Amino acid sequence: MLTRSRATPSHLPFEQFYRDHVDRIHRALALAVGDPAVAREATDEAMARAYARWDRVRRLDNPGGWVFRVGLNWATSWWRKVRRERPPAEDRHPAAAAAPDPAGLAARSALELLPLSRRTVIVCRVLLDLSTAETAAVLDLTEGTVRSRLSRGLAELRAALAEEE
Repeated sequence: MLTRSRATPSHLPFEQFYRDHVDRIHRALALAVGDPAVAREATDEAMARAYARWDRVRRLDNPGGWVFRVGLNWATSWWRKVRRERPPAEDRHPAAAAAPDPAGLAARSALELLPLSRRTVIVCRVLLDLSTAETAAVLDLTEGTVRSRLSRGLAELRAALAEEE
């Protein structure tokens, strides 16, 4: 169970929370799901759900983590629906928007090759700067699983980036 946060006071108005977190959550979801347009919809849906439950969400240890998880769940459900409705030949995630520099593009490409389970852990730990415990709570995993997925995912990223050099 998530508890009160020092970073997000429980009296913080939703509008301030939204301004402070929406872009970061969108970037994290775009990396996690590999499609900025789907990530934008997922972010919007998750923020709308947070707004509807703000009295409860604002008291969580990590409201931003909660919004990320809700957005990730929404995007995962969306992809499942798309897969059921499209023939297998169209069953691909659209490529993410290109990073502004070659190193960023290589890192993004390598990240997209990881399984979603490892990618989401890396996004939570690195981009969202969540602790191991916070990542475990947000993704409903044990801390050991978070550490294992992070270690394996980073090793795969290093190997993929070394191959590109």
